[in-house]
Amino acid sequence: MNADSEKMTHSAERREARTSDWRSVIARYQGSQVGRSIFELVTTLGLLVATLIAMHRMLHLAWWVPMLLVLPAAGFIVRTFIIMHDCSHGSFFPWPKVNDAVGFVTGILTLTPYAAWRREHALHHASSGDLDRRGNGDVTTITVREYLAMGTWGRFRYRLFRNPAVLLGLGPLHMIVLQRFRTRSKATGTRQLWNVWMTNIAIAGLITTLILSAGAESLLVIYLPAYYVATMAGVWLFYVQHQFEDAYWESHEKWDYATAAVQGSSYLRLPRVLQWFTGNIGLHHVHHLGPKIPNYRLQRAHDENPIFHAAPVMTIRQGVRALGLTLYDEQQRQMIRFRDLRQRRDKRN
Repeated sequence: MNADSEKMTHSAERREARTSDWRSVIARYQGSQVGRSIFELVTTLGLLVATLIAMHRMLHLAWWVPMLLVLPAAGFIVRTFIIMHDCSHGSFFPWPKVNDAVGFVTGILTLTPYAAWRREHALHHASSGDLDRRGNGDVTTITVREYLAMGTWGRFRYRLFRNPAVLLGLGPLHMIVLQRFRTRSKATGTRQLWNVWMTNIAIAGLITTLILSAGAESLLVIYLPAYYVATMAGVWLFYVQHQFEDAYWESHEKWDYATAAVQGSSYLRLPRVLQWFTGNIGLHHVHHLGPKIPNYRLQRAHDENPIFHAAPVMTIRQGVRALGLTLYDEQQRQMIRFRDLRQRRDKRN
């Protein structure tokens, strides 16, 4: 065996050893605790329903009084979405059909077609940080080179899309409206399309029931504002989990799943109460490396294993600032802002 072949063999052995290491780590935390999952499901949905009922009963005082509870209501909706998210990974219950049933119901409550979203989200996990496989369940991100090659209209559209006001303000409309009418794509086949329309029918039935029993005012003044706030929070959470200055991006031939999971996903440190409402999703680096780890085991997995301590740490303030990062610079290997590109070009001129 020559020196080059021996070097390649040793390199492959080291990669295999690293893979074995992280797989053995996440294996210790995979698998749900049925009692804990049932408790989380009952308390989350119970608190959501109780809060909405309380808001409805406050309507007789004044239309704005229920707004005092809009934040906790939004928090319970976010937590309901996290349960659906766990079901999509098969981590919430040990039984696939139960996961799918709970996922479908929680998808109705969060206006999300469960099977279609599950497929799109699986593609996201399989390609996060891969420059050659962008566009599946992620925030559209282009490189500096691609941006400079665009025409005026293309640049305007991209700048508009990446504007924080558009992302956070109009992002919920995608969940409310656009998810109702999906077309065939890599992420959406016949099965997913059926799920979209079954979900639409179920949502229509739920809305009709709410209007007949509680009145249209309750729907418009209570659930929709809470849902909008929840979705704004969800868009921001998803954004900061992969859009930060040193986020991992690599060409497909060099892309590595474990590296993309730990270095391409942030560890968003939240106050304990917000961590509960968001189902520990801030520990996104752990989730991406071990998607079958239920949300209530993510913190323990992070704390007990140094492999997770290399993940980029973000605070809420840093997460807000990260909304300005818009382009991936392949030369500097980092996310930059539009103004950074403009200043660089001004210096050259």
